[in-house]
Amino acid sequence: MKTATHLHFKGNAREAFDYYARALNGRVTLALTYAESPMATHVPAAMHNQLMHVRLEHGEQVLLGCDASPEHYTPTGGFSITVLVDAPQEAERVFRALADGGSVGMPFGPTFWSQGFGMCTDRFGIPWMVNCERTPAAAAA
Repeated sequence: MKTATHLHFKGNAREAFDYYARALNGRVTLALTYAESPMATHVPAAMHNQLMHVRLEHGEQVLLGCDASPEHYTPTGGFSITVLVDAPQEAERVFRALADGGSVGMPFGPTFWSQGFGMCTDRFGIPWMVNCERTPAAAAA
């Protein structure tokens, strides 16, 4: 069994997922618009080019999302997406990419539990934590 995060956007899911693909070194493997779905006649024409379903694969992980209709869109809250990265330099790169155009809650840097950790909210309003855990040998040192 696996779990996957599914994010809702207010009309900019395509832009967000292209951004996440670059930040996470992943790739969008599916991007289905409302116009391409059987729901095309059930949504306003203004939503036809918006994404009904988008899938990003990065490593063995998946991030999912969509553009929610205005009456179903709710701003995010009560969670953060955590990215676990093995190498400190790559963790810092991911953090900087996600924070670009957003806000930093905790600058990326070493902590007592990690080689590097930082918290940010990206330009789309999605909260992230980037963590580069200490290896058992590094933690013992």
